[in-house]
Amino acid sequence: MTTRPWFVSREASLVKPPKQGRVVVANFVSCMRNQSRVLTALHASRFTICSLVMALSLVFNVNALSAAMPSLAERVVEHRLANGLTVLMVERHQTPVVSINITFAVGGINEQVGQTGLAHLYEHMAFKGTRVVGTINYEKEKPILDELALVGTELDQRQRDLATKGSGATAEERTAIESLQNRLVELQTQASRYVVGNEMALLYQRHGGVGLNASTGKDVTRYMISLPSNRLPLWAAIESDRMANPVLREFYKERGVVMEERRLRNDDSPNGLLFETFTSAAFRAHGYGVPTIGWGSDILSLTPAATEAFFKTHYGPNRATITLVGDINPTETIALIEQTFGNIPAAPLAPPLVTIEPEQRGERRVEVEFDAEPAIVLGYHKPTLGNPDDDVFDVIDAVLSDGLTSRLHQKLVREKRLAVSVGSDASHPGVRAPNLFVVTATPLAPHTTAEVEAAIYEELERLKREPVSSQELEKVLNNLDADLVRGLRSNSGLAAQLSLYQAVAGDWRYILTSRDKVAKVTAADVQRVAAQYFTKSNRTVAVLVKKGNPKAVMAMPVSEVKP
Repeated sequence: MTTRPWFVSREASLVKPPKQGRVVVANFVSCMRNQSRVLTALHASRFTICSLVMALSLVFNVNALSAAMPSLAERVVEHRLANGLTVLMVERHQTPVVSINITFAVGGINEQVGQTGLAHLYEHMAFKGTRVVGTINYEKEKPILDELALVGTELDQRQRDLATKGSGATAEERTAIESLQNRLVELQTQASRYVVGNEMALLYQRHGGVGLNASTGKDVTRYMISLPSNRLPLWAAIESDRMANPVLREFYKERGVVMEERRLRNDDSPNGLLFETFTSAAFRAHGYGVPTIGWGSDILSLTPAATEAFFKTHYGPNRATITLVGDINPTETIALIEQTFGNIPAAPLAPPLVTIEPEQRGERRVEVEFDAEPAIVLGYHKPTLGNPDDDVFDVIDAVLSDGLTSRLHQKLVREKRLAVSVGSDASHPGVRAPNLFVVTATPLAPHTTAEVEAAIYEELERLKREPVSSQELEKVLNNLDADLVRGLRSNSGLAAQLSLYQAVAGDWRYILTSRDKVAKVTAADVQRVAAQYFTKSNRTVAVLVKKGNPKAVMAMPVSEVKP
């Protein structure tokens, strides 16, 4: 019989982590808490000083960094722990600050049907603390959390059953739901007595940490912080504890927060709803068609048990890349990470992503009615990282919408005055799988989305018909290279990029190889790719229609140049 490690045990709530590790983390965090109380009076000045230091760390000479780019491969120190954790380090000693990015190769596309939004919800829960951080007494808190999970799960199921039955529900069923609701409130009140709110953020803040944040996308989930380099032991203690022993406290409260976030960003946001509808129409099979925040009904069905299972599957060290950039000693840093993260067992292999989006065989058009000004978004399916055409799309993106002199801005905004704004994106909504090249625009009244759409097609056809001039191409390529350099000049920017490409491309060196490939893109490449992908049958169009207006706005523009 194979013994499952404590951290992936189904009975994780009953199985404790290795005692030595718990004691080390608890003692360290306790020490930091005591220091925090002493330093509270100095907090404001310390925070201001650290912010100034961080600002100064961003002031790098772009040209100097650009000249050093070829040596980036030599400057990155890479280390892999026995449990699969990847560590990337770059020394920069200009200031006593280090920026850290932890990226997990998990996002919205790793969710199952009926559990959309789970990755995003767990990102929220990850800030609620551990068995050490965020509580005054976990041993007393734990039984309450266990009962909360049971009561909440039963309540969710009964409420779904009630919604299905409608008026057919019995008085006994309604009474049972009311009883469960009352018990849930009681348990939440009891649990709140043990909660130390926002303790993780406060620990970081009181010790000079800035920029504590996280994000969840289709492909990855990321956690970032910048702090004085002499506080690395604090970071290692907190983050290794969070990776091994998260506690899903205040679960139902936070689930409600996510629902409100969905309402604000998607349901009640014209642009949010437009993009959600557009993306769902473009992807009929692949997970990219599902909103990262999740569908409302799915969010309300998420349980502590499902969230814990998702964590155990996807948040092991073998799914993570930690990148540290700044005032560090790689040898000492490796020793620290081995000591704190090295005993965390690897997670089991995650289920493979097998669904491939079928080839689109005809234009798809959708509309969204909203009490807002009209807008349009259109997109074309395209390949992603590793395919040579993906690099060409980066160039096309820059030609069309990079700056005030770009083609779309010049034609639609300045010359024809058809649009208030126009832009493009070469990798919507992710990069781990084939994605979309997207163009968005907001008409300038009294012009319509149909007029704007026709003008966009004219510019796309121009890419097929006329080679980009050598002068324009040189300018675009130089700007792309400068953008890359600017993105890497700060500690946090470099840490973010290294972690991202290690997670999605399997090798952080993709930054360098992609740079070389983009520099070799020709005008003929642009023409070929535009002709191959910018076709009507490969296109999805979504239009935001002002509520009450005639739907004739959805008609195909008669002026469109047919592919």
